[in-house]
Amino acid sequence: MSQPYVPPQAPPTGQPSGVKDLFNGVGYLLRGIAWMARHPAQWLFGLIPALIVLAVYVTGLVFLAFQIDDLAGWVTGFADDWSEGARTWARVFAGTAIYGSALFLAVLTFTAVTLLVGDPFYEAIAVRVEESQGGAPPEPDVPLLVQIGRAIKDTALLGVIALTFAVAFFVCGFLPVVGQTVVPVVAALVSGYFLAGELTSVALERRGIRRTERFARLRANRPLAIGFGVATFLVFIVPLGAVLAMPGAVAGATLLARERLADPPRAKEALVTPGDGGSAWNG
Repeated sequence: MSQPYVPPQAPPTGQPSGVKDLFNGVGYLLRGIAWMARHPAQWLFGLIPALIVLAVYVTGLVFLAFQIDDLAGWVTGFADDWSEGARTWARVFAGTAIYGSALFLAVLTFTAVTLLVGDPFYEAIAVRVEESQGGAPPEPDVPLLVQIGRAIKDTALLGVIALTFAVAFFVCGFLPVVGQTVVPVVAALVSGYFLAGELTSVALERRGIRRTERFARLRANRPLAIGFGVATFLVFIVPLGAVLAMPGAVAGATLLARERLADPPRAKEALVTPGDGGSAWNG
């Protein structure tokens, strides 16, 4: 039986540092994974849409891997007259940049597409998580077709943003040293931020908080969002990590949204530590 929705109690005062909030963000992912470990049936339930989307993405990435030499040669046509060594290095950099950009695009859009395909699955998981914490807010009075239309629009917009960043990172990937050191770090930070926005959408949409306001609240809690998102990104780029950790990431994002983003004034003051999925307020 569902419990009545009880909003989280006001947290104690005290402004957490940016570094502490980074670790707090990681803590939410760990709490989400821990919650799933205690509810294996929910974890298996959440794997279904992730496996479907994974099959499509892996097919695309494998196809790209077989074409990468031709693509690298095409984009480095300017190096045809260079010495063999210089031409080879140019194509290696190009191939790395192309595939790295594709991987960045895949990781960033995987969550949005999986949430779109598996919306009923992850909505049910988010409700179960909220009920375990004191009750879920009532479902918004919005027609199903409107909700689907909004989800498709948000996914398409994220795809355009992701493609823009992917092109920028692809170009920067040709920069010596910077392209192989700074660019991957920046890509991870950008990916993490948008992953946090997508994963918290399930719980925040239920509260009537749409995309613009959602990202406004993430900006107000940027270290927290980046800590959660980058940790999720690093797990997602591990082979099969995106599939196996997706249900736990949704659970963690639900806890994050419930305790830190649903009420902006509290979001600036709350402290959270990794725990067993219970109360996150820490004096």
